[in-house]
Amino acid sequence: MAAPATPQPCLRHGATALLLLLTALATATPLACHHLRPRDATFPWDSLQLLQAMAPSPPQPCHHQQAPVFPDTLLHTNHPQQDAAIALRILQHLFTTLSSPSTPHHWDAQARHDLLNNLQHYKHDLEQCLPANGTLFQGRGPRNLLLNISRYFRHIQDFLHTHNHSACAWDHVRLEARICFQRVDTLIRRMK
Repeated sequence: MAAPATPQPCLRHGATALLLLLTALATATPLACHHLRPRDATFPWDSLQLLQAMAPSPPQPCHHQQAPVFPDTLLHTNHPQQDAAIALRILQHLFTTLSSPSTPHHWDAQARHDLLNNLQHYKHDLEQCLPANGTLFQGRGPRNLLLNISRYFRHIQDFLHTHNHSACAWDHVRLEARICFQRVDTLIRRMK
């Protein structure tokens, strides 16, 4: 006995619905960053305050040669999602660097915990601003920017290693983190 025929969906209507859904998702991606608005005004300031509380300057000034310098070319983007991607990558590297077990023992553990928690939450929020499929990084421009960020943070790690993770070397990293938070603030403001 033959099974009763089940109605077959019309592919034309299914394709149209899928196309409408994809279009809605694609146009909603830039809108996904609107949830940052309440927090983005205070994130850099809060982070700078926590960074200062976490890692006070050493009593004597530190002078190191060949210290890494933030590449200002990272601020030369032309798309809000590129700004979000760059800000996210900077925060990811900052989180990795500042969560290192080799940070100085005199740094305030609670302020460090609060800063890392703050970074983690904001990284999560920025991830919502980016397309899931990575199409933003096709082509040379954004990828080179992300490689520059990775290179910059690799130089920071090399700097720490060269100076045996000394308190002075970590103080320079703290100053670089301060610059990073200022640059992230610039990127976030441009996303608006």
